[in-house]
Amino acid sequence: MKHLLGILLCSTMATVAHAADWKLVWSDEFDGRGLPDPARWTYETGYVRNHERQFYTRARPENARLEGGRLIIEARKERYRLPGSDAKAPAEGRGRRGRDRQDAEYTSASLTTQGKAAWTYGRIEVRAKLPAGRGTWPAIWTLGTNIPEVGWPACGEIDIMEFVGFQPGVIHATVHTSKTDKGDRITIADASQAFHVYAMEWDAQKIDFFVDQKRYFTYRNDGTGRGSWPYDRPQYLILNLAIGGNWGGQKGIDAAIFPQRYEIDYVRVYQRSP
Repeated sequence: MKHLLGILLCSTMATVAHAADWKLVWSDEFDGRGLPDPARWTYETGYVRNHERQFYTRARPENARLEGGRLIIEARKERYRLPGSDAKAPAEGRGRRGRDRQDAEYTSASLTTQGKAAWTYGRIEVRAKLPAGRGTWPAIWTLGTNIPEVGWPACGEIDIMEFVGFQPGVIHATVHTSKTDKGDRITIADASQAFHVYAMEWDAQKIDFFVDQKRYFTYRNDGTGRGSWPYDRPQYLILNLAIGGNWGGQKGIDAAIFPQRYEIDYVRVYQRSP
């Protein structure tokens, strides 16, 4: 009995000590109503990357809003007149790609802390429930703040969570640098029915990736320089819900599933106490 109590006591002390190592430095609990806090978030807008089908809107509550203590990013299948388009132009535009159309077929939102907040090292955790269905592609990820100077992927990208709807329940973590693309996956069968905590812990030696405290991938600094380890500089956070694209659209898009909601309960950023 004493031996068992000793083990339990040591385990409890280790957990408390681990928690004491971290200090909350930034968070959003998504309380209130209306649009996301403009002091914390800005928006990517337009057709941004990866030949995705959605048009990212700015400060449009149909696509990004606070509701019930959560951030709702909603992808919608709708006819959305693109800003600046010629109202007299044919509705279907000139070509097949979304960027050539006068109207978007899908809308969604991508929120980012770029220009608002960025961090070097720490723990980023996001509690979220993911959308479902073929063609959805939600993500939690970071990019280096030096991307305007060095471009992608030299700035470094850290994908804390990616999910493509044609692989139900499969969660991916990946790092992209100018020399490598490495990652792993874990199966979370109810990722689209329940909330889970997606997190990374990042220091000068490695980046660990977790779902609900279960570590399933580690990327290590191999000491060869910024080609493989650009992660000694600040990174900013992105939360987005893409539709289709190079990966999310590999099996097509099920038009019958919309609207789809990506629900984020909170975002918390911790750094080690001195």
